[in-house]
Amino acid sequence: MKSIGEALVAQLVERGVDTVFGIPGVHTIELYRGLAESGIKHVTPRHEQGAGFMADGYARVSGKPGVAFVITGPGLTNTLTAMGQARADSVPMLVVSGVNQVASLGKGLGHLHELPDQLALAQTVALHSERLERSSDLLPALDRAFGPFNSGRPGPTHIEVPLDVAGQEFAGSALSEGSKTTPKADAEFLAQAAQKLNSAKAPVILAGGGVRQSRALVQALAERLDAAVVQTVNARGLMFEHPLGVPASPSLAAVRTLIEGADLVLALGTEIGQTDFDMYATGTMARMPGLIRVDLCPDQLARHEAEIAIEGDAAEVTSALLSLLEGNDPAGEGSARAAKARAGAMEEIGADMRAACEVLDAMRDAVPEALMVGDSVYPIYAGNLYYDHDRPGGWFNAATGFGALGYGIPAAIGASLADPSAPVICIVGDGGAQFSLPELMCAVDEKLPITFVIWNNHGYQEIATSMQDADVKVVGCDPTPPDFEFVARSCGMPFQRIKSDPHMVSEALQQAQGVPGPRMVEIQTPNLAQAN
Repeated sequence: MKSIGEALVAQLVERGVDTVFGIPGVHTIELYRGLAESGIKHVTPRHEQGAGFMADGYARVSGKPGVAFVITGPGLTNTLTAMGQARADSVPMLVVSGVNQVASLGKGLGHLHELPDQLALAQTVALHSERLERSSDLLPALDRAFGPFNSGRPGPTHIEVPLDVAGQEFAGSALSEGSKTTPKADAEFLAQAAQKLNSAKAPVILAGGGVRQSRALVQALAERLDAAVVQTVNARGLMFEHPLGVPASPSLAAVRTLIEGADLVLALGTEIGQTDFDMYATGTMARMPGLIRVDLCPDQLARHEAEIAIEGDAAEVTSALLSLLEGNDPAGEGSARAAKARAGAMEEIGADMRAACEVLDAMRDAVPEALMVGDSVYPIYAGNLYYDHDRPGGWFNAATGFGALGYGIPAAIGASLADPSAPVICIVGDGGAQFSLPELMCAVDEKLPITFVIWNNHGYQEIATSMQDADVKVVGCDPTPPDFEFVARSCGMPFQRIKSDPHMVSEALQQAQGVPGPRMVEIQTPNLAQAN
C-alpha cells in the first residue's frame, strides 16, 4: 500500500504535473518517498522563495500549475512572497508544505519550525489552503486545490501535510481530476455586446493577461472592429508590429486620450488594476465610454462599473463575439488613432526611457521569439511603459502587481524549464540580482539556455530618484554590487561586460546564443553613488 505522501505524488502525476520545485527537509521526507519513481522532474532551488518564483515562471510559460514542495515554518514563510506575486498576476501555483504533528499544533511547545498557526498564515495569501489530517482528506483536498486552476481566475493554493500524517497508509481509491470548466457566457449579454460593437465607430480594445495566448482571435476582432488595441504589461506580444496595436501603458496621457476618445471600450481579461492603468498613483484612470467588460472572475467584474459585464473566459468570449459581428468599416480610422497614440506615448516617456526601450528592441531583434523575464529594474520600467514584444506571453516581470524584487532570476529558470527550446533573456538590476544570485547555480545545474542581463547602475536608482523627487535625502540606495565577472566565473558561466549601447547589446546577445547553457551579460550604466 502507498503512504499518503506517495499517493499525493501519484495524484499529481494523474493531474498532469511533470515538474516540482523544492528543497527537501526533514519535514517533507515522506513527500519525497515516491518522487524518484514518479517520473516528475525535481528541481532544487537555493531558497524556497526561489522555488515559488520558479513555479511562477514555469506556470506562465507552460500554462500548467507550477508546484513547489517546501518545509514547515520558514520553508512556507519564504514561499509566501512568491505566492503573493502569483496571486496578483493570476498565476496557477500549488504549494505543498509540511507542518508539525497534529497534536502539537497551536500549543507553543517549541517544536522545530513551529508557527502559532501556519494554516491561517497561508490562508491570507492563498486562494485556498487546507491541512490533511487523515487518508480520506487527500483526494478532496487536491480537488479543491486544483479547482481554481480549472475554473475561474487562477492563483496560488496550498496544502499542508503534518509529519505524522504523511507516512500513514493511504486507503483511498484513485480518482482522476475533473475536466476544466469555465463559466458559460450569457447569450443575452453577448448579443447586447455584439449589437453595441457593430454600431461603434471608434472602439478601443483593452487587452489584458487573460487573452495573452489568443493572438489570432484578438487580431481578428480588432480588424473586424477597426479598433486600436491597448495591451497591458501581461498582454504584450499580442499585436506585434500590427498597425492597430498600442504596446504602451494605459497610464500614459497619450493612451488615456485614445481611450477617452473612443465611443466604446471593450476590456478583455484585464483587472484594470492600478499598476497598469494608474502606475503614477494619481488616483484617476481614463474614462472608458460604453465599457463592455469580459473576465472570468465575478468579483473583478463588480469592481469597475460597466455597461455590460460578461463573466467568462476572455478568449472564448472573443471567439463568440467574432461570430456575431458584422464586417468592419473599410473607411475606419483605427490605425491612424493607434499610430497617434503610439507616437504620443513614445514622446511622453522621455529621452532616458526611450534609450532603454531601444536597448530592449535590440535584444528582441537579436534573439527573436525569446522569453523576456524581468525584475524591477529601469529597462523593465521603460518597457512596461512602451515595448512591443514579438511573442505573446513572452514579456513578463514583477514590476507590476505585487512587485516582488528578486523575481527575475528564478522566474526565468522556471520559464526555461517549461520551454527548453526557447531562448530566455532575464533582465535584472544589480540590486535586485543580489536578492536571488544563488539561483544562478540552479540554471547551471539544469544547463538552461538563459542569458542573464545585469543592468548595473550601482544601486536602487528608481528609489533614489523617488526620494529626490520627494525632497528626501537619499539614504540606503547605494548597496555595493559584487564584481559580476567573478560571480559568473564562480558559476562557470561565460561573461561579457558592455555599455548600454543598442549595437553592443545586439552583438553581445547574438554571441551569447552560440554558447551552451546559461551565460551572463553585464550592462554598465553611470554609477549612482558617484552621481550623488
